[in-house]
Amino acid sequence: MDLEQMKRKYAYTLARVGLNVQKGQTVLVEAAIEGWQFTSIFAEECYKLGAGNVVVSYLDQANLKVAAQYRPDEAVRRVEEWESSMYQKYLDEGACYVRLEGVNPKLMEGVSEKQSNAIFAHVDGVRNIMRRASREKHCQWLIAMVPTVEWAEYILDKKGEEALTELWDILLKLCYIDETNDVVETWEKLREQKASRGKAVDALGLKKLHYTASNGTDLTVELTPWSKFGYEGRPAVTFTPNIPTEEICTTPAKYGTNGVVYASRPLVLGGKKIENFGFRFAQGKVVEVLADEGKEMLEALVATDENAGYLGEAALVEYHSPISMSGLVYYTTLIDENASCHLALGRGLNSSPEGHPDLFNDSTIHIDFMIGTADMRIVGTTETGEEVEIFRNGDFAI
Repeated sequence: MDLEQMKRKYAYTLARVGLNVQKGQTVLVEAAIEGWQFTSIFAEECYKLGAGNVVVSYLDQANLKVAAQYRPDEAVRRVEEWESSMYQKYLDEGACYVRLEGVNPKLMEGVSEKQSNAIFAHVDGVRNIMRRASREKHCQWLIAMVPTVEWAEYILDKKGEEALTELWDILLKLCYIDETNDVVETWEKLREQKASRGKAVDALGLKKLHYTASNGTDLTVELTPWSKFGYEGRPAVTFTPNIPTEEICTTPAKYGTNGVVYASRPLVLGGKKIENFGFRFAQGKVVEVLADEGKEMLEALVATDENAGYLGEAALVEYHSPISMSGLVYYTTLIDENASCHLALGRGLNSSPEGHPDLFNDSTIHIDFMIGTADMRIVGTTETGEEVEIFRNGDFAI
């Protein structure tokens, strides 16, 4: 494998399949500073597709770590006027945007939970500018990963370039990219497969989902007539917001979640890893955080605003997905959420339909956490009261 050639094919996949950059369009890029070499490759592929401008802002987590140790909490959290003005200008002119994330799992070791919360609040605040545009202006957006040495060494039993090369190889496979395939054709087929499965779930007319697993999860999530896992028609510009992705997902009823759910994979917030946690819900809202470590961060998360403790997403992903079967925990939500079923706290994927205010949740946050296990069972209840097994032993049963 010619790795440099494959990096370029990956960059093309992100620009063409992910964003589907249009001629003359501006591309806003948030890129991990560790991945600067790949960022220039990606920018070039955008220009080849006809981008009018590629505007790159580097996320420097190491500098944010230092700032959090010396600046007041509120100063770290604050999104400066120049930041919001810059992004908003381009978004108002029709820009699309991408996050090229890199991972350094050890970077925030020694940082307090309060400091980590401040870092998360700032980064998420900037990202909310783009999220709002995706909902209001329907612009294309994408989240994708860029391998780093620090990330590769953390999850693989190898060092240096050997670890980095292997991680690139793994990522390319997870993104269905090889040396000979037509990535546009490959991803079009994947989209069709997911759409078909989503429509099959929607055809059942489900009112609620009941999740159970041997780790203690026993959770009921209510759905609405507008909670669709499939989609009909095509947007004005077809794009793929997450690469890789294996999920079909929907927005649940805001006040209809009850019971207990436990995470099956770590969550990384503000650069800090949180493991072995769960939530207790009543009437849609988190009423108890279940955790030994990271409890302060999770409690602060669900208190971000008045709606942060409600669910905004329920996603179905088979446990025996390619990502799960790789046998690795990636310590990044983008990949780990596609290893198993997951839920998200905060903002719904869709806004409440007209005439039904507050049916779906709205919040300044949207944080996915993974709940799928090898023995997870999900039973759906239809509008007629019939119970249908949706998942058995972690995978689809329909």
